[in-house]
Amino acid sequence: MSEELSKKQLTRLNKLQKRLRREMGSAIADYNMIEQGDRVMCCLSGGKDSYAMLDILLNLQQRAPIEFELVAVNLDQKQPGFPEDILPAYLDSLGIAYHILEKDTYSIVKEKIPEGKTTCSLCSRLRRGTLYGFAQHIGATKIALGHHRDDIVETMFLNMFYGGKLKAMPPKLLSDDGANMVIRPLAYAREKDIAEYAELKSFPIIPCNLCGSQENLKRAEIKEMLKTWDKDHPGRIETIFTAMQNTAPSQGVDREQFDFVSLNRDANAPQTGQVAEADLPAFDFVDISNNGHINLDKAHQIEVVNVYKP
Repeated sequence: MSEELSKKQLTRLNKLQKRLRREMGSAIADYNMIEQGDRVMCCLSGGKDSYAMLDILLNLQQRAPIEFELVAVNLDQKQPGFPEDILPAYLDSLGIAYHILEKDTYSIVKEKIPEGKTTCSLCSRLRRGTLYGFAQHIGATKIALGHHRDDIVETMFLNMFYGGKLKAMPPKLLSDDGANMVIRPLAYAREKDIAEYAELKSFPIIPCNLCGSQENLKRAEIKEMLKTWDKDHPGRIETIFTAMQNTAPSQGVDREQFDFVSLNRDANAPQTGQVAEADLPAFDFVDISNNGHINLDKAHQIEVVNVYKP
């Protein structure tokens, strides 16, 4: 590697770090993810996302106006071929407090799920239950996961296409029993930035041994669809994520989110029409007799074009 290339890489690394730090800081502030005195349990899988999450959190911890503690936790699910020495060696080099949990959920999943059937649901429940329980054991007030913006958008389409639900991964989530708070500090970060950052930082990535289940195959299809959109229509993924932050229940069809049944017109409201565009004037339909068509000319003036009489 030439000296010039090394300088370029260093410059790029610094830019990426600043961007990821800014995005993580914004997400934490927007959703009040971390507060004074929090003990944050950072869940590490050995993949690029969780490595980047911990790295940026450690960086923010040094600059934050509040004090909080970080504890790294890895769950060794006893999947065949998992290299047990990589994460401890890396975490030792950081000098951070960490725990390696060992629980053979892999054998449980293999025993309970018939060959060829989807394993993700049971596997994730077992993993989540173990991590939730351990978080309480060590007194963690927040559980940090490494999901990023692409994960959130992918999950929305996955649920929409295959589950008939319009839901995704919230940046901040309270567990059903109310005992654990899950946060996703990378909620504003793009996967491609994280991947490049992880490569430049030379994180000791542990290859993901995909189970080949249906859900993972479907997620791969969604990921490929979004990748194509991002290539052909730059900015579309950002727009989708922004749209997810600007929902309008009254403009949807979910009867649980908005009370359409009780929705009634106001009999005392003034009888004036209201055009869709906010910059156009409202006009009085009562002044237009005999149910005629109307037209708006360039001056936004109303003109009765044709009147139909019985």
